[in-house]
Amino acid sequence: MKRLLLAAAISLATALPAMAQTVIIVRHAEKADASADPLLSEAGQARAQALAAELADDHPSVILTSPLQRTRLTAAPTAEHHSVTPEAVPLNTGIQAHLAAILAKVEAAPDDATILIVGHSNTVPLIARALGYPEAADMPECEYDRLTTLHLLGEGRTHGIVSRYGAPTTC
Repeated sequence: MKRLLLAAAISLATALPAMAQTVIIVRHAEKADASADPLLSEAGQARAQALAAELADDHPSVILTSPLQRTRLTAAPTAEHHSVTPEAVPLNTGIQAHLAAILAKVEAAPDDATILIVGHSNTVPLIARALGYPEAADMPECEYDRLTTLHLLGEGRTHGIVSRYGAPTTC
């Protein structure tokens, strides 16, 4: 009986991945205005703080943003809480190059890393789909509270969960 239980435990342990990356993807928080590179509004600043509180126990070791202020400011409280320096991934070479650079950085991260990506309404769904979550819905311009958590299990397998954080947004 002990051998049977030991064999079952070994079989189960080898069937599950030892480590899986966790990738958390959010859109930047609310903008102060419609300028090309705005700061966050008061609601956006509150959402950035809510993100830090939401991720307090997740310990992201990699934080990726676009170079625009609104993504960097959204990530800042989480980065400060976890003593992580965010990395801005260039956008000036186009969305496909931006997406490829993000995927390369996720792939280069340790297998057990937790990665926070702060993007835009047009990039968040693309990033999630590229990471193996085809269910990622497009984002309307008015949506700021979506938090997509992906567990990258290897061999192209991804488990995704969509939740909400901070004050609810209405569209």
